[in-house]
Amino acid sequence: MYITTKALVLRSSAYKESSRVLTVLTSDSGKLTVAARGAMRKNSRVMASVQPLAFSEMTLYGARDRWTLTEARAIERFEGLALHLPRLALGAYFAELLEAVSDEDSQTPDMLALGLNALYALAAGNRPEELVKPAFETRLMCLAGYSPEFGEGGISGAGFARDAGEDTLRALRYIVSCNPKKLYSFELETPEELARVSEDYALSQLDRRFGALDYYHSVKGT
Repeated sequence: MYITTKALVLRSSAYKESSRVLTVLTSDSGKLTVAARGAMRKNSRVMASVQPLAFSEMTLYGARDRWTLTEARAIERFEGLALHLPRLALGAYFAELLEAVSDEDSQTPDMLALGLNALYALAAGNRPEELVKPAFETRLMCLAGYSPEFGEGGISGAGFARDAGEDTLRALRYIVSCNPKKLYSFELETPEELARVSEDYALSQLDRRFGALDYYHSVKGT
């Protein structure tokens, strides 16, 4: 069976000499594992389409958990990320988060749209990454079924409770409830608390660490 879909490359792992095994996120089939044979050969027509964080139109052959890439065309490569190492590391962290919460054989248009919009914002550099990061983390937790609860002076969730200032809580309420197209349209003079709370909340709900996040903090010096 052949399918044509638009997919965000979350991970690209070496396989044999010139091939790759991809983990991609699609809106209609969720997370897929795809074999891209010969993708890294010299003059390969699909090389640009299978790089991490590339958003590509792909033609796949197979069924269920066994897919092989037959054709691909890069739609967006978010080249602005390569110009700023912290943003590139942050984009890789976003990909790790998406991979952690997405499932196979499920429709995930909202997750894919959230990921693409976050990468667009990072690559364009027109919104501070200190706001893009917590907005993405918190909104993704909501889509994944880990919506936080807000009380007087704090935020809570499964096994998590944290005091937070009013400005931080106001920003979090906005992130949770706003129109997705306006997710990054808020301002916050001191985003440090928001960044800490949103990151800690995401890590606590998923109960794991992320290598790209640790690298992001190392290059940022935070």
